[in-house]
Amino acid sequence: MTSQTPYSTLTPDLILDALESVGYKPTGGLTALNSYENRVYQAEMEDGSFRITKFYRPGRWTEFQIREEHEFVRELVEGEIPIIAADEPDGNCLHVFADFCFAVYPRQGGHTPDIEREEDLEVLARTLARMHVIGGQGRFEHRRTLSVREFAGLNCEWLLASGHIPLELEKAYSTLTEQITRRLQDPQSTDNIRLHGDCHLGNILWRNDTPHFVDFDDCMTGPAIQDIWMLLSGERQDRLRQLGTIADAYEMFAVFPADQLHLIETLRTLRIINHSAWIAKRWDDPAFPLAFPDFGSVRYWSNHILELREQLAALDEPPLIV
Repeated sequence: MTSQTPYSTLTPDLILDALESVGYKPTGGLTALNSYENRVYQAEMEDGSFRITKFYRPGRWTEFQIREEHEFVRELVEGEIPIIAADEPDGNCLHVFADFCFAVYPRQGGHTPDIEREEDLEVLARTLARMHVIGGQGRFEHRRTLSVREFAGLNCEWLLASGHIPLELEKAYSTLTEQITRRLQDPQSTDNIRLHGDCHLGNILWRNDTPHFVDFDDCMTGPAIQDIWMLLSGERQDRLRQLGTIADAYEMFAVFPADQLHLIETLRTLRIINHSAWIAKRWDDPAFPLAFPDFGSVRYWSNHILELREQLAALDEPPLIV
């Protein structure tokens, strides 16, 4: 196993042995689920139930960081936040087998929240407010802090040195990203709390009129608005309407972070830059060329540069208000 092919030894037999090592009784039935950063499998058990097993990408996080993720999730569960938390079959939620860190979860169905329904958006906002109250009651010691330097500056430098950007577009990318990074407002300048960090709708399962949050492996320290802005969509008027609904519901449990609204386009830009850097850094993993076949092409990077130019213009627009 190397850093380029971190899952080369993760065979079906190893997965089953890992499950058995913490007391599960799998039948041998395994189904690979959609995941790029980690490897996730559905495993059938002898009693007819199913478990979801996540093997963390080796080298991506330290064991301290992963344990801190699970400690945060445990705090949220104790605070009655609807989270799909890992099982603790042997008293622990994080296990190590053959150098792989892994966790096992109950299988739970659900669908993507319908944020066009005002009632659903209100429930989401109230739940996020409660999550953020708990997030503000402690601090991470080992998880990342959302910053312009890490998510934009270092990523842009790495991409320019990596050879992934076509030569004819390197100058345009370099000039543009220098302009952008000078314009971005650092999230570290505001009040920071522990966050989900990747709170897009794909990480929320809607079931029984309740949002269930999943995938906390990108939890970090940052401004509360990071967990809110990804719920907004559509034209400016649509986003203003959604934001008003969110703010009113959020205020039932916490003060809405209206003073962070000016960060939204900065946070969107950081996400765009970080996503391309993430693909590039994982390119030697066979799953990534299959999932992103256009990456590295002139077309991909031309579109990426165009998207960043649009973001540069968006940074000049007045922030959303409530």
